[in-house]
Amino acid sequence: MSYQVLARKWRPRDFANLVGQEHVVRALRHALEQKRLHHAYLFTGTRGVGKTTLARILAKCLNCETGITAQPCNKCSACVEIDAGRFVDLLEVDAATNTKVDEMRQLLETAQYAPTRGRFKVYVIDEVHQLSGHAFNAMLKTLEEPPEHMKFILATTDPQKIPVTVLSRCLQFNLKQMPKEAIATHLGLILEKEQIPAEPEALVLIARAAAGSMRDALSLLDQAIAHGGGKVAPASVSDMLGTIDQTHLLRLVEAVAAGDAAAAVKVADEMQARSLSFDTALADLASLLLRIAIAQSLPDTVDDARLRELAGRIDAESVQLYYQIALQGREDLPLAPDEHGGFVMTVLRLLAFKPEGAPRVAMPPPAAKPKQDVAKKDSSWPQLVQQLPVSGAARELARNAELTRRDGPLFELVVPKAKAYLAERSYIDKLKAALEQHLGSAVVVKVAVGEVAGASPAALEAGAKEARRAEAAQAVQSDGFVQDLVNMFDGKVVDSTIREDRK
Repeated sequence: MSYQVLARKWRPRDFANLVGQEHVVRALRHALEQKRLHHAYLFTGTRGVGKTTLARILAKCLNCETGITAQPCNKCSACVEIDAGRFVDLLEVDAATNTKVDEMRQLLETAQYAPTRGRFKVYVIDEVHQLSGHAFNAMLKTLEEPPEHMKFILATTDPQKIPVTVLSRCLQFNLKQMPKEAIATHLGLILEKEQIPAEPEALVLIARAAAGSMRDALSLLDQAIAHGGGKVAPASVSDMLGTIDQTHLLRLVEAVAAGDAAAAVKVADEMQARSLSFDTALADLASLLLRIAIAQSLPDTVDDARLRELAGRIDAESVQLYYQIALQGREDLPLAPDEHGGFVMTVLRLLAFKPEGAPRVAMPPPAAKPKQDVAKKDSSWPQLVQQLPVSGAARELARNAELTRRDGPLFELVVPKAKAYLAERSYIDKLKAALEQHLGSAVVVKVAVGEVAGASPAALEAGAKEARRAEAAQAVQSDGFVQDLVNMFDGKVVDSTIREDRK
């Protein structure tokens, strides 16, 4: 007996076995149970989500010898012949190869004749959006006045290309891409019935690679079984798919955070040596950066210690920029001289671009120095703040805080009540990390909200700015030409409009 591929062997034969399209199944079940049947159905969705499978199940529901039903018997001659693709009253047409008006007219000429075997004559037209305009017009006439014994089931991956005159005459259902969890679970059930050993982690890799398509997942599963010699293991599946070990990407992001171009490019070279997919690498890099961003915004939801450590080392603005660079790099990859070169250029972009105000290169922490050297290095808090590799809200915390006590590694700070929102734990942790990176030793940072004396870097900067403005105002007021203008036009100088000279 010849081998039957899993995608065909395990193709759902009724609504109960259709995975991930519960919203469509529910609507069709109700319509069939209440005998509220439409003459034209349109199933839309990406490839492999079950459009033509659903069309065949619906054809069985309409023509099952037990009667119109939401649960076909799968045993009568009509059900068996529909499953085998040889039911005379089910006409399946691929619009990609039958686009012309003459072909459509020839097809519809048979519509006037009653079904030979079944209750309804069912026309399934796949990729219907590829029909020509004239072919649509020919079909429209039948859609406007369909014979009672005729049902249209249209399927498409691109409903926007279907004329609105056709869309308005169809009952439309949008099939969703299947969640990878649902795909992995379904693959596990199939392998259990096939008595093939498999590890859950390997099935997750296949489900992720299938990108929402159950058909693609089953095809990949067939390939994985052959590649793994009759079993499905993570290492074998990773090798087959060319997927990226997460440690490669973590090392890459760590190298970028440290400004270490040599280490980052070395990771890219190692990936090329393993013949890994750089398109997949950029997609996985974007996913990793998303997880880092979540760790920064919702730290309690992330358990991975290495991920939390990265989230503390990279400012939020840089993570957002890196995410956009990864997405753009993936889009540019087909235009690069080769995939490796395109990936390396994307890595170099990660190193070259920084958000405004962020340090150009985040150097790794230097070796720890004796405490007395640290004390000599930075005695003034405002001067120290200017040197810190920190940006965003953590930098605003440093600028608006006053140093009330410095005792060895301890920094006690206070912020005014108007800036109390800056005393958030995540901002304090980022400021602590920046101090440790700059000073080369561990520190303790405590932040209180209370009365301030106007000695914070922001307050001193504002005071200096006001002093310069007052000096500029005095210079204007005492200028002879300005005095002549005031006397001549009975005018006055508005101090608030005077700006300091920045030359």
